[in-house]
Amino acid sequence: MSDLFEGLKHRITGNNLKIVFPEGIDERILKAAGRLAAERILTPILIGNIEEIQTKADNLGVSLDAAEIYDPANFAMMDELVASFVERRKGKATEEDARRILLDGNYFGNMLVYLNKADGLVSGAAHSTADTVRPALQIIKTKEGINKTSGVFIMVREEEKYVFADCAINIAPDSQDLAEIAIESAKTAQMFDIEPRVAMLSFSTKGSAKSPETAKVAEAVSEAQRLDPLLILDGEFQFDAAFVPSVAEKKAPNSVLQGNANVFVFPSLEAGNIGYKIAQRLGNFEAVGPILQGLNRPVNDLSRGCNEEDVYKLSLITAAQALQQ
Repeated sequence: MSDLFEGLKHRITGNNLKIVFPEGIDERILKAAGRLAAERILTPILIGNIEEIQTKADNLGVSLDAAEIYDPANFAMMDELVASFVERRKGKATEEDARRILLDGNYFGNMLVYLNKADGLVSGAAHSTADTVRPALQIIKTKEGINKTSGVFIMVREEEKYVFADCAINIAPDSQDLAEIAIESAKTAQMFDIEPRVAMLSFSTKGSAKSPETAKVAEAVSEAQRLDPLLILDGEFQFDAAFVPSVAEKKAPNSVLQGNANVFVFPSLEAGNIGYKIAQRLGNFEAVGPILQGLNRPVNDLSRGCNEEDVYKLSLITAAQALQQ
């Protein structure tokens, strides 16, 4: 596991990246930010009351000398943020609305990222996924050609690394959604030095069963191949046909994957969430994520049950995403 993040740290260090933490007063955030700053990996930007954050950091023995702290209530460039937010929301927010909304750390932090004053954002230690993702969708927005953001897990067990998607966001993706998720998941795989071989999963292998559900996945395969003809991708596959060469030889002998897939796109959130948890609990894989993908700039969501190490690792991932983009 350490090799995975040592590689990210080596790649990130020296690139002068800045990551925003809207929950600047949270102990877990402060400790992780202190580590990142002390190691000179990136510059943390903590959001909140400056005196309160500094006092808490002092009490925890955390040095913030190499970090930045911004208070939305007393921010010298707030007029610029307000004007840009009103413009970005295209008539959905007045200047008065903007001044109120931008007092919220998540909205304020996303505006810093949008205006290139920071490279990415990590939140969710004290906020729900909705409170973390909503500002990103309104301000950062999805990449051109991507309709929805999605959430993936990197599944790690010793030297093995796989990508599972979407396990966090889209309850019932359609064929276009699945195609977009496949393309973005392949890019995420490359960030972790995984050469992507993408399997679109179903309960059918190459038409062995016929239903609207299997047709959706088959259509997603065709669309993903159209979007990126060079990507090694195939489906629809049952998991064993995607993963076990001897099974692939029988069920899909002509497939480009040959049972060696390492990026798995599940047909629904239900399947993806169950699948990664089975691998985690029965297979003893470590699940790194969820990593949000498809946004113009990286924003990632912590679990409210996270610890300092989770914050630290997701910060590295967010910085690596920023570097990749």
